[in-house]
Amino acid sequence: MSIAKNHHFNDKVVVITGAGGVLCAYFAKEIAKTGAKVALLDINLESAQQFADDIVKDGYIAKAYQTNVLDLASIQATRDAIAQDFGTCDILINGAGGNNPKATTDNEFHTLNLPTDTKSFFELDKSGIEFVFNLNYLGTLLPTQVFAKDMIGKQGANIINISSMNAYTPLTKIPAYSGAKAAISNFTQWLAVYFSKVGIRCNAIAPGFLVSNQNRALLFDEQGKPKERANKILTNTPMGRFGEANELLGGILFLMDENYASFVNGVVLPIDGGFSAYSGV
Repeated sequence: MSIAKNHHFNDKVVVITGAGGVLCAYFAKEIAKTGAKVALLDINLESAQQFADDIVKDGYIAKAYQTNVLDLASIQATRDAIAQDFGTCDILINGAGGNNPKATTDNEFHTLNLPTDTKSFFELDKSGIEFVFNLNYLGTLLPTQVFAKDMIGKQGANIINISSMNAYTPLTKIPAYSGAKAAISNFTQWLAVYFSKVGIRCNAIAPGFLVSNQNRALLFDEQGKPKERANKILTNTPMGRFGEANELLGGILFLMDENYASFVNGVVLPIDGGFSAYSGV
């Protein structure tokens, strides 16, 4: 039985960005089981549409909207369409984000006499770094600007952002992504304070390590064997394994639900198998 059945968001409009991706699409599917009207936003309409169709086939309410979270006009057009289809937003989940190979180094440590083809810190691509920061930070800020206007004064209105373990301690190789997620944690706290007088709570989850299409090549070789990086992660995760998407759901639903979390505001909740608690010794 899905734990979503323990929560009731009947007639609430839940907007999820990045919902064409597997993780946020899973959140959308489960949240729909609470009785919410779920809007799946993604720049890839075909992917979001597929997931929305699956939700509707299961008897729940959902619709896909092609949206570029870096384009204010695109977000505003989506906001207007959702308002016409479902009503105005009650809960916003900012799930759009990700890394880019152009902003990732080949080496964990800079050393003398590196191979000439090594992409070190000095070869990181400016456009790749900008893309990562924009997608994660602006891709959270701009949808919040648009949708939070309709949430002011609503009972149970709240925003959930997606931070990361990288926000606590930066991982090697991915300086742009780590920095962008640290900005998301900071922005979450800022929003929590800013909207505290008008009834909008803002929190975030900080997932530990899950295997996804984004990080699979960093963690496993072409034969599916864990690389040294994957083994380091598992060694430093006290529970000794990677997390699963369904293990993030409880945190999301808890933070969403005014019956459980009405006094929870400005929190970044680690869901990491103990990674953030372990010193390595």
